[in-house]
Amino acid sequence: MGLIYDLSTKYKTISIVGMAKNAGKTTALNYLIEEAIDEGMTLGVTSTGRDGETQDLVTGTEKPRVYLEENMLVAVPSLLYDLADAGLEVLKKTNYSTAIGALLICRVRESGYVQVAGPVINAEQKLLCQEMLDLGSDLILIDGAIDRKTIASPETSDAIILSTGAVLSRKLNKVVEETAHIVNLYRTPELEEGVIRDAIESNNFDDKIMLVNGEGKVKKLDLATGLGAAKEINGAIDEDTKYIYIPGAFTNSVISDISLKNLKKVQFVLKDPTKIFINAMDWGVFRKKGFRVSVLKNIEIAAITVNPWAPAGYTFDNRFLLAEMQKAIPDIPIVDVRM
Repeated sequence: MGLIYDLSTKYKTISIVGMAKNAGKTTALNYLIEEAIDEGMTLGVTSTGRDGETQDLVTGTEKPRVYLEENMLVAVPSLLYDLADAGLEVLKKTNYSTAIGALLICRVRESGYVQVAGPVINAEQKLLCQEMLDLGSDLILIDGAIDRKTIASPETSDAIILSTGAVLSRKLNKVVEETAHIVNLYRTPELEEGVIRDAIESNNFDDKIMLVNGEGKVKKLDLATGLGAAKEINGAIDEDTKYIYIPGAFTNSVISDISLKNLKKVQFVLKDPTKIFINAMDWGVFRKKGFRVSVLKNIEIAAITVNPWAPAGYTFDNRFLLAEMQKAIPDIPIVDVRM
C-alpha cells in the first residue's frame, strides 16, 4: 500500500501546500493521483485558484499538467470546461463563483488532462469538499494554488502535505532549516480547554485584540491588528494580564517593543499558525527571552514532499536532501516524488 492509502485511512480532505512557487506542489499532486489510480480509489480534486495549465501564469515557467482517471471528481469553472482533454460529465453547477465562471462539479468519464480550479474562500472550499465526498469521493485533494498561508489554514482541510525544495535556497541546510521552522510553527500547541479558551472564543467575533486575566475576564483594545502596535499593547498590560489574543498577522512588529518583563509574563494566543510571519532566527531569539504562544487550532502535517530541482538551474543530490530532511523532521513521512 502506498502513501495515498495510508492518508485515506486517517483523513477525508488534504491540502497540498507549497512553501514557495516551484516547490513541487503539482508534481506531488500528480504523484498522489497516480497512486490513487493504482489503489482504485475515487479521488476528488479541487484547488484554491487555478492549476493544470501548461505554463505558470505568473512566472512563465512550464508546469506539470494534471491528469485524472475515470470516475474521479473534479471542480472546474465553466470557462475552463471546454479546455479539458478529459471527458467530463457535469454533476452539479454550484453557487461558488470564481474569476473564470461558476464552479462545476464534474465526474471524469474519459481519462485526460484537466485544468482544476475552486473557491478562494475557505468556508466555500470546505462546503465544496463535503459535496464531493457526498458524491462518492474516498479522499479530497486540494491544490494550494494561491499561497501556502491561506490554504494551510486548519479551517480548510483535515491535514496538509507540505511541499518544499531547492527553490527556497541555494544552500541545502537553509532549505532544511526553513522547512523545519514551518513544521515547528504549524505544531504550535493549542490553548487548553477551559475558562480562558471559552472567554477568547466567545468574544473574538469582532477581531479585536484582547487582554485576558487568569479568571477569563476580557479587556478589548480598539485594535484590529497588532502590526506596529507593540507599544500600545505593552502599555495596556497590567498586573492581572495573563493572555493576549492577537486575531491577525503575528510579526516582529507585534512584540518588538513589549518589555522583557511583560514578554515573560503573558502568553500570546493566535487563531492558527498561518498567522505567524517570523523567521527562524528571530523566532529562536524571542523564545529564549521567555516568549510563549499557543493557538486555538494548529495544523496537522500528514507528509512532506521534497523537490531537489530549482528553476534557476541548480539541483541538490536528491538522496542527501531526503536524508537531511528526515534527520531534521524524523516523525513525519518525507518523500521525493521524483525518485
